[in-house]
Amino acid sequence: MSDIWPVLTASLITGFLGSAHCFGMCGGISGLFAVNANVASLRSQFPKAIAYNLGRVLTYAIIGAAVAGLGTSAVASIPALMAPRRLASGALSMFIGLQLAFGWRILAPLENAGARLWKRIAPAAKGLVPVNSIPQAFGLGLIWGWLPCGLVYSVLLLAATTAEPAGGGLVMIAFGLGTMPAMVATGVSASKLAQFMSGKQMGAGLLIVLLGLATIAMPVMKLTGSQDHSGHGGHNMSSQTLEN
Repeated sequence: MSDIWPVLTASLITGFLGSAHCFGMCGGISGLFAVNANVASLRSQFPKAIAYNLGRVLTYAIIGAAVAGLGTSAVASIPALMAPRRLASGALSMFIGLQLAFGWRILAPLENAGARLWKRIAPAAKGLVPVNSIPQAFGLGLIWGWLPCGLVYSVLLLAATTAEPAGGGLVMIAFGLGTMPAMVATGVSASKLAQFMSGKQMGAGLLIVLLGLATIAMPVMKLTGSQDHSGHGGHNMSSQTLEN
């Protein structure tokens, strides 16, 4: 899993600088944990905000591990897919970067499909509102992690290319942790943070594109290096044969 670091970095950056989008999608539910400037509000609401977001990230991780598990089966049955999946991982990182940089919504049809599942899951949240305890907040986060979102689906596709449940889960955890600063910070501070991050999306998107290129370059460089090594090995064996 040494080649997963560029993917994890891309996921974390996508989560952090894509938070302006996340805040727009989940800002209403985050308002349940609004933290005011006074200490009493911070003490009562901040733990609930953390619990809610941890629940949301856990759902991301479970879905990511499940999706990557499907990839594991495919790679196990067709070993030749190992290198192409790394190329696919890099290509998807580049796609996410371009989507973040230019505000594309290519996965809108997938969001619409997810909305059908969300209609079945969302009613379970009614029993958890208003949120009066940390377990309620955590449970609400577990449910809200299923909210259809093109950005989440993009990173899920990236998680699938790891072809390892642990890798897929880590990719989604990195993404979820990246979204937490904007989601935990609520009220005026959150809107200011979202505005700050929305202004940085172009640069962040291009950085993710570079990480995607690095992910693609890794297997290519390894392949080139192994070919050079085998070539030198063959040359040395030929020389030894001639000397004998």
